[in-house]
Amino acid sequence: MGRLTSCSYEWFIGCVEFPVKLAPDLLEKAARLHVEAEDISERFVRGSGSGGQKINKTSNAVWLKHLPTGIEVKVQKHRELTRNRMSAYKLLILKIEERVLGAESERAKKVFKIRKQKMRRSRKAKEKMLEEKAKRGNVKKMRGKVDFKE
Repeated sequence: MGRLTSCSYEWFIGCVEFPVKLAPDLLEKAARLHVEAEDISERFVRGSGSGGQKINKTSNAVWLKHLPTGIEVKVQKHRELTRNRMSAYKLLILKIEERVLGAESERAKKVFKIRKQKMRRSRKAKEKMLEEKAKRGNVKKMRGKVDFKE
């Protein structure tokens, strides 16, 4: 299957068949990025780390490489091979998106939003915020009960 140039990616979604069942949003991203299953090299390798005999004797870790970009992913989050495959394909598509779109990728936007939230306010912004809070407090004080005893 050749690359799409001017065709819509809705058509492309139905044509791309990955060896694992992926969520529709991931299939849409793969279609937009023109990621095809033929471009991905897949191997099952032995994992590493704690887990004893189960980890040392079985090949449950999944290693994927996207040939056009050279991006490699190795996943060993779960004990089951099928879940590791799904996680690996998801991670690979997200990494390709990050490389292709850069600052416009979803992950980059989330990171930027979190950094922005954690930044300290400037002195002027803090003063302005405190002034607004004081005004709001005064408005709330004025809502008190009316005293008619005069």
